[in-house]
Amino acid sequence: MSFPIQEIENKLGYEFQNKDLLKIAFTHSSYANTYGGKNNERLEYLGDSVLQLVVTEWQFLRNREATEGRLTAERQKLVCKDALDSAVDALDIMQYLLAAGGEYNIGEKAKSSLFEAVTAAIYLDGGYEQAKKFVYAHGNLNVVTAAENSIGALKEYLESLGKADASYDFWQTGKDHAPIFKCEARALGERSLGEGRSKKEAKAIAAGRLLAELTGKRQARKKK
Repeated sequence: MSFPIQEIENKLGYEFQNKDLLKIAFTHSSYANTYGGKNNERLEYLGDSVLQLVVTEWQFLRNREATEGRLTAERQKLVCKDALDSAVDALDIMQYLLAAGGEYNIGEKAKSSLFEAVTAAIYLDGGYEQAKKFVYAHGNLNVVTAAENSIGALKEYLESLGKADASYDFWQTGKDHAPIFKCEARALGERSLGEGRSKKEAKAIAAGRLLAELTGKRQARKKK
């Protein structure tokens, strides 16, 4: 079976000039050790730095009042394993990883490493702006922003009523390589559901829906 370059490019939203870079980004060390060729570890190393720079720049320009400590804590959430894993799940590209010996031979970091390797491959092929475009589109930055807004807004609303924050329950459905996370948010006797490619996305949607439900009912009572 040939490596589906065009199919992967369509999912990434980027067309490579150097197709070899794309294939190396998807080549796990287990595959290279078995069949020869380069693995994606060097790309992973470079991609980590490119990703850190893109996210740091995004944070710096987005919130000009945040302290260094707050920015550092936020960046860690954006580039941690869970965040990158969910980004790969949303792209649905883990299925293309070239590996040998089965899933137990690739290790727990293979998924997050793949996102870093792809980021580096795009950076080398198209430059920083293309890498930034990719991270902005697929690195969960918009999801995190939405999560901060809806989850924070719900918390502030409940605090204004003298109530405790909402409670959240999570569960997972879908295929192993492309899980779907669901969340139920509960407060003041009401509940709402959210669904997304990551827990954070599902939580944000659930919180936004619950906030709309609570504020809508409060407005309706005022009109009576």
